[in-house]
Amino acid sequence: MDAENEFVNINRRSWNARVEPHLNSAFYDVSGFLAGKTSLQEIELGILGDIRDKRILHLQCHFGQDTISLARMGARVTGVDLSDTAIEAANNLAERAGAKADFICCNIYDLPQFLDDTFDLVFTSYGTIGWLPDLDRWAGIISRYLKPGGKFVFVEFHPVIWMFDDEIKQIGYDYFNTGPIIETNEGTYADREADISLQCVMWNHSLGEVVNSLIESGLSLDSLEEYDYSPYNIFVNPVEIKPGRYRVGHIDHLIPMVYSIVATKTAD
Repeated sequence: MDAENEFVNINRRSWNARVEPHLNSAFYDVSGFLAGKTSLQEIELGILGDIRDKRILHLQCHFGQDTISLARMGARVTGVDLSDTAIEAANNLAERAGAKADFICCNIYDLPQFLDDTFDLVFTSYGTIGWLPDLDRWAGIISRYLKPGGKFVFVEFHPVIWMFDDEIKQIGYDYFNTGPIIETNEGTYADREADISLQCVMWNHSLGEVVNSLIESGLSLDSLEEYDYSPYNIFVNPVEIKPGRYRVGHIDHLIPMVYSIVATKTAD
């Protein structure tokens, strides 16, 4: 656990450093968000449907835009993130937006030390599980906080895309979780020119690892969908095939870029 704690600290520092450039970036468009624009994408909006009066736990919420967007849709939402800088920004953003949302700062594996409740829905999306070493523990947290019959809604970048190098020209990483990937990157996906150098620790997780972790934690799979585009323009050589849908130009539609899962917690 000592190594894991150090990895958490490395990633916390990394995400703390990202908050200010992200808040100031066109990517996150905070001014547009405060004017009423949702940060949620077409994929998850189609899955979520009507969430009025639903109690939602949002895992790995960064500085809270999606959490607040869910609250604007009528849900009662609690967001969780390991970055204290991000949670401070989330509380500030919620106040500026006039939205009611609760936020907790902790490693999600430690959430039972901070929260004793259950929810109608657990939600997490885009670039989340790669920061977690153990998906069995992750799925256990999801199951712990879902009411019987509650739904887990998950949208994530496809593990196939993370096999490639930065130029998406050749295989650079293992599809399976073979241990931590420790790297130092310049800038950040929301601002490539940001004057920050970020060491981070990540793990690749196959679809089988994701699905089986959920099943073993008492969830039943309702749907698994794969998409041949990304709703975010974060990859090299981007081509916008439709508004808000991006592919890598030299790859086109040949690989999945995003997937979604909906799962239900079976009765206790």
